[in-house]
Amino acid sequence: MIVDFHSHAWRFPDDFSEDFRRQARRARAGMELDLRVEYDAYRRTAPDDTRTIVFGGKARLSGLWVDDRYVASYVAQDPQRLIGFLSVDPTQEGWQDELRFGHEELGLRGIKLLPMYAGFRPDEPRLDDLWQYAQSHRLPVLLHTGTTFIAQAPLECTLPRHIEPVATRFPDVKIILAHLGHPYEGECVVVARKHANVFADISALHYRPWQFYNSLMLVQEYGVWDKVLFGTDYPFTNVNATIAGLRGLNEMLAGTSLPRLDGEAIEAMIYRDSLSILGLT
Repeated sequence: MIVDFHSHAWRFPDDFSEDFRRQARRARAGMELDLRVEYDAYRRTAPDDTRTIVFGGKARLSGLWVDDRYVASYVAQDPQRLIGFLSVDPTQEGWQDELRFGHEELGLRGIKLLPMYAGFRPDEPRLDDLWQYAQSHRLPVLLHTGTTFIAQAPLECTLPRHIEPVATRFPDVKIILAHLGHPYEGECVVVARKHANVFADISALHYRPWQFYNSLMLVQEYGVWDKVLFGTDYPFTNVNATIAGLRGLNEMLAGTSLPRLDGEAIEAMIYRDSLSILGLT
């Protein structure tokens, strides 16, 4: 079984502001991304036994807002293979009510946060209610960490180091740092190594193969392969393409004396049962 721990569910372009879509052209050489999410298309690019974590996202500052009801309806298409996460924007009034509604009424089983996109740090005191709720109800929390193309999204809010105070104060919460924190992979790796319940996913990295190789070499040299989870970032990429990218990393080293990534560790990561690790079975 493969677990894709990072997949989106939203209505494009309805859930995005015009400003977000305009700025997104910086992501791929001036072209506006086609971010339509279609579950049938996703399934065609994934092995049949793939289980998938899906979420929307809420970040008023950047112009992204996906109603958790839509995420719940998306999961209802295939509840045997889909697990939904709720999202909140703690800069907006009523987020505590949305947190409880998404979990208790919609049955969503984890939390997705967009600190940089919404303009908050995960270690701010105003988030204490969220971390306490996650700990009490055993909800894993996945955070975007790393870069973006949105100008008003502050990089200061995305640094992996900011999760350390949270992991220290709420040690039982399972925390996942998305995208290995790129380009701050070093911070991500050392935070995950220090804290038993801090993990990272490798979503949306395979199409930058040189950076990806160096990122996973950090994982290997620090001995934290067991803390890394498979993920895609669909619709930006998909399961089959991500697996192919992972398996091709050592091939680009042919003819060099550069160290190789552990192929067995890569395969173990692809097939890691992250649902059991994070209490989602």
